[in-house]
Amino acid sequence: MDTYRKNVPECDAPVVCRSCEARHGGLCSVLTAAQLVELNRHSIRRRIDAGNEVIGQGEQVGSYSNILKGVIKLSKMMSDGRQQIVGLQFAPDFLGRPFLGESTITAEAATDTDICTFPRNVVDRMVGEVPDMERKLHSQSLKELDEARDWMLTLGRKTAQEKVASFLYLIATHIDPESFGIQTFDLPLSRADIADFLGLTIETVSRQMTKLRKDGIIVIENNRHVIVPKLDRLRDAAGID
Repeated sequence: MDTYRKNVPECDAPVVCRSCEARHGGLCSVLTAAQLVELNRHSIRRRIDAGNEVIGQGEQVGSYSNILKGVIKLSKMMSDGRQQIVGLQFAPDFLGRPFLGESTITAEAATDTDICTFPRNVVDRMVGEVPDMERKLHSQSLKELDEARDWMLTLGRKTAQEKVASFLYLIATHIDPESFGIQTFDLPLSRADIADFLGLTIETVSRQMTKLRKDGIIVIENNRHVIVPKLDRLRDAAGID
């Protein structure tokens, strides 16, 4: 039984939640005003500077988060110290795995990032009591599985140019959920991190970025700022159906 369903109008939802991206597209989008009030009692908004960890691999999980702004880099480390970037998360993604006591990945802010953090025990309890919340988390997990499969195709079968274009398309379509028209963004990863993510050398990444620029598919300013005049051309270059 949903113990949070009370006759609380939407206008009584916490003010901070009404304009929050996660409220409209993320985990909180399935919550009633009363449920938001309950969750907001325990939430803390935090700014994570670029390069700082949210949680490390092997650390005990004490909280979960909604990403409000910015990019989170997910990586895994092998026993000999080798590390691999295994994914990126954007607003309004949910960061964490309910009922998992120990983190299996390192989550680090790739850019200055704003998150809304909740105690693990509160979210685990609400997931059991609010069916829509459980379904939303299940839906996000399936979405991440589909994206991981797509990325396996990118890494395994695409050319170097298609890989770099696929990375840029991923950023262009996810970094700002509210943007429309011409896409413009700062690269959230260094050339070395992009190479690691794509399984390429730094030199290859740089060459392919230059080629995409010369072909007029992207514009690069100050080495990091990217403009995508026509998203469909970048999509075609990425080999995305």
